[in-house]
Amino acid sequence: MITLIDGKAVAAEIRSAISREIQSLKIQPGLAAVLVGDNPASKIYVRSKRKACEEVGIYSESCSLSEKVSETDLLACIDRLNRDSKIHGILVQLPLPKQINTRRILDAVSSDKDIDGFHYLNMGKLVANEPGFRPCTPLGVIKLIQASQVPIAGAHAVVIGRSDIVGKPTALLLLHEHATVTLCHSKTKGLNEICRQADIVVAAIGKPLFVTQEMVKPGAVVIDVGINRLEDGRLVGDVDFEGVSKTAQAITPVPGGVGPMTIAMLLSNTLQSALNFVK
Repeated sequence: MITLIDGKAVAAEIRSAISREIQSLKIQPGLAAVLVGDNPASKIYVRSKRKACEEVGIYSESCSLSEKVSETDLLACIDRLNRDSKIHGILVQLPLPKQINTRRILDAVSSDKDIDGFHYLNMGKLVANEPGFRPCTPLGVIKLIQASQVPIAGAHAVVIGRSDIVGKPTALLLLHEHATVTLCHSKTKGLNEICRQADIVVAAIGKPLFVTQEMVKPGAVVIDVGINRLEDGRLVGDVDFEGVSKTAQAITPVPGGVGPMTIAMLLSNTLQSALNFVK
């Protein structure tokens, strides 16, 4: 019988533990979100992060700027947050407008407050497997696989998607957990055959219903990072849930799988940052 990996339930446990730990702290962790423009999806995401912060006892604020903001003004906002002792974590909501150099902005965030793990220094620490902030979605993926109680060590994991935000860091985290990792992408030849060899499949390619039942071997664990809205309004992942759930041992739903874990890991990283500041 297939196991549904409930991201909401796992995230709720993590958030409850964070809330308890914050109550014992002498300082209040603080999170700041930098939002540029009027993207409705980004606004909703920032609001959900603010609500999550309130629930666990994290102070939150946002820096909302115009779509036409200059890079100089955006850098000034980040500099202010870097120097603000109330703020322990800074996230810059992506994507940024075309006039902004995204890499320059991400590296302007203090690496000590880079709770998204996008600063070059934290990216390097991830590669070297040294302590540092890990990107929230990949970290959530690892937690969900662990929650499925399927051993990662020794498993063959296939990650579909090579983005700097999800695919690459997920592959590295799996490697650090002693999996044998194959990182696939749109140019990979024989993708179906490679996927059928996997004990763990992580789909993060951004194409609706891309992973089908024929691509998954019986007993595999499937983590669906994608979230796509179809023309009929339905939200679906990168995995054909109906088909793959007939073959997989365990699978995450969309929505309710990886999404809640991303925010939970953001809160966890903010707490860790606050703890680092009081050491």
